[in-house]
Amino acid sequence: MSLRRLRRMSRAVAAITAIANLLNLSPIAASAGDDEDRHPSTPIKHVVVIFQENVSFDHYFATYPHATNLPGESVFTAKHRVPRVDNLLNAGLLAPHNPNSAQPFRLSRAQNETCDQDHGYLDEQRAMNGGAMNRFVETVGVGGPGCVDYGFGPGLVMGYYDGSTVTALWNYAQHFAMSDNFFNTTFGPSSPGALNLISGQTGGAIPPDLPTAFGPDTVAGAVISDPQPFFDDCTMRDNVRMTGRNIGDLLTARGITWGFFQGGFKPSTPATLAADGSVISKAQCATSHIGSDGKPKGDYIPHHQPFQYFASTANPHHLPPSSVALIGHTDQANHQYDLSDFWAAVAAGNVLAVSYLKAPGYLDGHAGYSSPLAEQTFIVDTLNRLQALPPWREMAVFITYDDSDGWYDHVVPPIVNHSTTVDDVAICTGGSPSLSSQQGRCGYGPRLPLLVISPFARKNHVDHNVSDQSSILKFIEDNWGLGRIGGGSFDAIAGSLMPCSTSTNAAPTVSFSTRHLARLFAPTTPTDAQARGRSTPGAIGPSPKR
Repeated sequence: MSLRRLRRMSRAVAAITAIANLLNLSPIAASAGDDEDRHPSTPIKHVVVIFQENVSFDHYFATYPHATNLPGESVFTAKHRVPRVDNLLNAGLLAPHNPNSAQPFRLSRAQNETCDQDHGYLDEQRAMNGGAMNRFVETVGVGGPGCVDYGFGPGLVMGYYDGSTVTALWNYAQHFAMSDNFFNTTFGPSSPGALNLISGQTGGAIPPDLPTAFGPDTVAGAVISDPQPFFDDCTMRDNVRMTGRNIGDLLTARGITWGFFQGGFKPSTPATLAADGSVISKAQCATSHIGSDGKPKGDYIPHHQPFQYFASTANPHHLPPSSVALIGHTDQANHQYDLSDFWAAVAAGNVLAVSYLKAPGYLDGHAGYSSPLAEQTFIVDTLNRLQALPPWREMAVFITYDDSDGWYDHVVPPIVNHSTTVDDVAICTGGSPSLSSQQGRCGYGPRLPLLVISPFARKNHVDHNVSDQSSILKFIEDNWGLGRIGGGSFDAIAGSLMPCSTSTNAAPTVSFSTRHLARLFAPTTPTDAQARGRSTPGAIGPSPKR
């Protein structure tokens, strides 16, 4: 897309005035007959979370907004004024100034397929070397035979992409809001990240200490690796169940519509149940697509579905919703759905209050079977469709990731909860757990991308306040007045994405605290142009191409 056209389209997004200490956003007053318990405290009536796989912040934004734009690659054109981002470029840590044994380097668009890096709970801590951030190659770097490493060996872990590859994401950042200080709630891979997203809690696992040939899945009652969910017919190996509550429990109790929609959740072979409900044969989830590595990849990945770990929110047999009208409500599907059910509900005018969207495996961005180009096809298509809906004017979309995959990021995470298990090292062992007595939950972990796409999002804004995966949980809790999870959940200390009420008047105003990440949102209602989705992905940059 030409710079001229990009500028013309960007003017469709209303300019947002810079505000000093407080940002004021008036809440919507409940009208007569409304159920006040179900009414959000802000104009945001629909939250959508697009939860992708395995990317550190520097892996995608190391040189933002400066792209190399080599011949034959997609061209990214930076706006004249882009807020300063804490990345490798601005930190002065690009080659040859990096303390790691291999220097950071640019992965080209043609190198979008790579092998998976090590992102274990213990090894990620070791990579940080007590805060020196200089042992990534030796501890989490993966390369060599059988690995698509382009000759870099384990030094591949230092690779990053720029706007010629992650073009859509960089364009979204320029037209909406992003954070450069958002972290994995704890160290570790996908399962801990997914659990923290919905509960802020990886403790309370049964069995509490589960060894495997690849290392422990749980330690001292906390999930630190990728066991599959116990309450799932499609689980095929080591598994755990979780105790305690999650955001689904809070939403259901308040009668607020919600659902987790994952590609491949619809079984390829449905379960067979007897009249009394007993299982004759389990559901099977064998639907697959060809991944970025040229091999079949299952659409449904059980340990990416966090609600299936909890008895209260699981749909063990992958039963379909009773009807499209009941999607989001409690029925035999128990709020767990196939991704196609989300669009069926949307087509029927049933846009839920809270929706979690999980791409099928081949589109989720996970190195080894997916890629930056593949995941952007999912993100762009999803956002284009959402922005065409009438409810878009009252919607906020969060795009983030479950873990870093081990990819190098230079920022030392603030350790807000310590742990002293045998699977913790110096960066985590400097104290006792502060949230509860639960061990095995050291965090925050590595830094991750967070983008906020909404008519209310501040344009071309970078927020620097500390937040984590459980901040999204906290946003939902606060927007619908649900209270906290409790039991040592990270939501108790999470940086807020939510306006906090500061007025004691009968008609209160809501203001954003300067210490809160709520500054990602604009202080006003959206203009007509914003509400109509004038800044659609197609308008802000080329859709990623395979």
